[in-house]
Amino acid sequence: MPNNLPIRKIIHVDMDAFYASVAQMDNPNLKGKPIAVGGGGNRGVISAASYEARKYGVKSAMSGRLAIKLCPELIFVKTDFTRYTEISKRVRQIFYDYTDLVEPLSLDEAYLDVTENKKGNPSASLIAQDIRTRIYNEVGLTASAGISINKFIAKVASDYHKPNGQKTVNPEEVIAFLEQLDIRKFYGVGKVTAEKMYQKGIFTGKDLKLKSLEYLDEHFGKSGRFYYHVVRGIHTSEVKPNRIRKSLAAERTFSQNLSSEIFMLEKLDHIAEEVSKRLNKSKVAGKTVTLKIKYSDFTLQTRSKTLPYFVSDKSIILETAKDLLYQEKLNNSVRLLGISLSNLNTEASKTKHFKVIEKPISVQLKFKF
Repeated sequence: MPNNLPIRKIIHVDMDAFYASVAQMDNPNLKGKPIAVGGGGNRGVISAASYEARKYGVKSAMSGRLAIKLCPELIFVKTDFTRYTEISKRVRQIFYDYTDLVEPLSLDEAYLDVTENKKGNPSASLIAQDIRTRIYNEVGLTASAGISINKFIAKVASDYHKPNGQKTVNPEEVIAFLEQLDIRKFYGVGKVTAEKMYQKGIFTGKDLKLKSLEYLDEHFGKSGRFYYHVVRGIHTSEVKPNRIRKSLAAERTFSQNLSSEIFMLEKLDHIAEEVSKRLNKSKVAGKTVTLKIKYSDFTLQTRSKTLPYFVSDKSIILETAKDLLYQEKLNNSVRLLGISLSNLNTEASKTKHFKVIEKPISVQLKFKF
């Protein structure tokens, strides 16, 4: 490993089946039973599944109809983001007892940089163990953790002994750990990319490491450079405590497929209103409006338009989404529509002033882990 890499001790904490675990904690009758959060009804999509349900192959993003075929005893529960947010804040407060360098990725996972920490504890592994114990004792849920020299390896490691476990990858173990790892376990390698790598004879980190930077650039585009470096243990991204939101979105799955743009306008009106509320609540605005269309055959299409000014008002968002809807003919009947705003002013405000339109207008590391 290069000797000029920054010396860091990073923990990635990932709550175990968070949404489902919260439901089981709040309703003891659900403990030990296969449950799915969301996914009820004929067209519902599952947000999360308990470990008992996962044994049957039930997983997030799966249709409720398929899930119940896999697990006839599956119990569906409603999502409760107010409750998830409440629990997440309690867990996050525990993190801050150890370090201010906390970067939340979502409600149920976060990176912590404990290279220097409030407890003065030189062992990141012991800190992770202590955090997990406190989460269990004070909140009532289990969490898993990965500990290593950078964010990438820590995140991969946190999935190694799930649920309710942890994995430490010490500096001298990094290369061997990555070489033996199935390419599907690499964070950032999705299902499609993994299949492509398999076709090219890349099954493990060791196989990936044999490929040159030129080869990876040619076959995997911009991601090729990322793969080239991470398989060598190189990932210099710092833990960013004030993580900047890059987009904000809302979407709806319909109980019946929609076959005409006219029937979709009312749906877009509700979605645009929800996006506008979220933008205003977060006190941000965006320039790029993206319309997401999922067809009845589950193919996905996005259409985007970048405006010359920042917007958060519903009417502008809706009109732009309508323009995108009529931009070209639909490929099939539609089961889902979504609207997102990106290119937010949270990013632009760092370097320049802007105008928000709210209303329509005409290594070799030498320490122990």
